[in-house]
Amino acid sequence: MATSTKSTNDSRADGPATRLVWDWPLRLTHWLLVACVAGSWTTHYAGTAWFAWHARCGYAVLVLVAFRLTWGFVGTRHARFASFLRGPRRVRAYLRGGGERTTGHNPLGALSVVAMLVALLVQATTGLFANDAIASSGPFYGWIAPPTSNRITSLHHLNSDGLLVLLVLHVLAVLWYTLARGQPIVRPMISGRKAASEVRPDESIESSRGWLAVAIVAVLAGLLALAVRAAPEAVIALY
Repeated sequence: MATSTKSTNDSRADGPATRLVWDWPLRLTHWLLVACVAGSWTTHYAGTAWFAWHARCGYAVLVLVAFRLTWGFVGTRHARFASFLRGPRRVRAYLRGGGERTTGHNPLGALSVVAMLVALLVQATTGLFANDAIASSGPFYGWIAPPTSNRITSLHHLNSDGLLVLLVLHVLAVLWYTLARGQPIVRPMISGRKAASEVRPDESIESSRGWLAVAIVAVLAGLLALAVRAAPEAVIALY
């Protein structure tokens, strides 16, 4: 007897059918980065009393970015860089309105993702070696000479400004797609799902591979903790 089955990726409980596109590790990483970056800026301007929390936010950003970069190679279909990174010709075609239909990131959004990941990686990494010229420093300050730390600190501050520009552009792009083009791109980053009419059955993902994501994060966090613990204790050199 013939039977029909429906993919567990499809949902009709609350209206039109949807299909799973974004896995939960990717979505959780996205929103945790939002929270940690906001926390980093807040604790930075709150004064030296909040430096410990500033450092914790920085550690979290570093682990999250390292995970997202790793997930770009071993994660689910639409999380992988190979699925959404395109060359200059494809980007130009998209800007002219003749680009191909995309289920995941569009060619322009892909560039935004990479730019922000690189900026966040630079910001978190330089913070490990930076100092505030008063009493606080990153955990790896003792591994380098004070003048080198001062130069890295300048890069840390400069990159912070560039990162702020990228984030503002990202928010404006989200508003443009949502309000001007009628594409609700925030909702799928919360639910992970897009309308079935926009996603072919073969383009949906079967699972989020959460077990692998948890293992990767545990390894990355463990390596960072070991590195911080092994770093020599240092005193800020005021020169």
